[in-house]
Amino acid sequence: MTPSSALGGPGSHSVSSTGGTASSTALLTDHYELTMLQAALRSGAAHRRCVFEVFARKLPQGRRYGVVGGTGRLLEGLRHFRFGEAELGWLSERRVVDEPTLEYLRDYRFSGDITGYPEGEVYMPHSPVLRVEATFAEACLLETFVLSVLNHDSAVASAGSRMTMAADGRPCVEMGSRRTQEMSATAAARAAIMTGFAATSNLEAGRRWALPTLGTAAHAFTLLHDSEEEAFRAQVETFGPRTSLLVDTYDVDAAVRRAVEIAGPELDAVRLDSGDLVEQAHHVRQLLDALGNVGTRIIVTSDLDEYAISRLQSAPVDAYGVGTQLVTGSGAPTASMVYKLVERDDASGAPVQVAKQAVGKRHVGGVKYPLRMLGSDGRADTELIGVGASPEAEDEAHRELMVPLVRDGEIFGEYTGAEGLRRAAQRHRRSTAELPPAALRLQPGEPVLPTIFV
Repeated sequence: MTPSSALGGPGSHSVSSTGGTASSTALLTDHYELTMLQAALRSGAAHRRCVFEVFARKLPQGRRYGVVGGTGRLLEGLRHFRFGEAELGWLSERRVVDEPTLEYLRDYRFSGDITGYPEGEVYMPHSPVLRVEATFAEACLLETFVLSVLNHDSAVASAGSRMTMAADGRPCVEMGSRRTQEMSATAAARAAIMTGFAATSNLEAGRRWALPTLGTAAHAFTLLHDSEEEAFRAQVETFGPRTSLLVDTYDVDAAVRRAVEIAGPELDAVRLDSGDLVEQAHHVRQLLDALGNVGTRIIVTSDLDEYAISRLQSAPVDAYGVGTQLVTGSGAPTASMVYKLVERDDASGAPVQVAKQAVGKRHVGGVKYPLRMLGSDGRADTELIGVGASPEAEDEAHRELMVPLVRDGEIFGEYTGAEGLRRAAQRHRRSTAELPPAALRLQPGEPVLPTIFV
């Protein structure tokens, strides 16, 4: 693996007409990150070497596993974590920090190391999904940005993984853009594709990461025309019979018959978006077959989640369109990951393990080295985490989980862009296939792998 570009290298950022850094991600942060920096600069501790780790203390209630999402987006955003003149001017005007701190920010470039679970990997409670090693000043500034990306994308990825598992090979399409904030929508589409969704309705996500996009028509298109027949004819004349017609605006039976009459046996699909989808799918399948359209597919939408998809497995459904429940994490809109200091240098430069001791929020100090232990059948059976050193497991089947993502401020480009997303999707398939069969269960239960510290 070779780092692809220095964070401060040529072409890594550009300057806007207002003097700020174009697409800067530096202000996607909390106020207190900068005030901590100012106080640390004053105390002299800002340049001490520190190690921060990102982990979730627990999975959402009843979940068996989580999926790391957003690593590629995080690295892409890190390239633009710069304080240009516009950002510095705003901070100065609002008196967020003092002049010495502004001067530090003017030259800010992350020059440390980042290691972590690669995107698409399964994680368990306390899995150190990301490790940031740098001075306190450099690492502290990244906390909010790191958590906002990983918490959102991992929540969507974890929900999407459960949905594609429940679909059991039937394609799922992400179509939740209208149910979340516009920037979140593109990120959610990316996370969905990583977990096995076949396409997205979001065009910006398609453009940004070379994702397949699709979509035909909503109920408004049918209601626009003087009759359903007129609407169907317009769509078929425009796109040909290999299109999907929405058949539940008025009467489903009449609409299916009309769709077959207009498009013929080459009609690609009909879409159902309301009512008892299991019952309707059976009825529409019988009707299509009776009319000679045995090759016309049935697509269902309407606020689906993994439980609804699982129930629909008994119905003759060919594909699922998933929106609200996916982009909101299917009841768990955040992965609840935290960013904690686990080691720092003391005044003499010697490393010291540190940990929060507050009741209910304690964490284990020291740098973590995780291994996934494998049974004789090749299935994962334990998340083994060494503290301070890698566990000794040479005689047991295992694989290491952390990979270098940034070294000396240089990003490993293989984890970013469209190619990075393609690799993450492959990794997700391998990682989930390695889990015990209990991972497939939607019933509430404990994490499918125990986490053991040694």
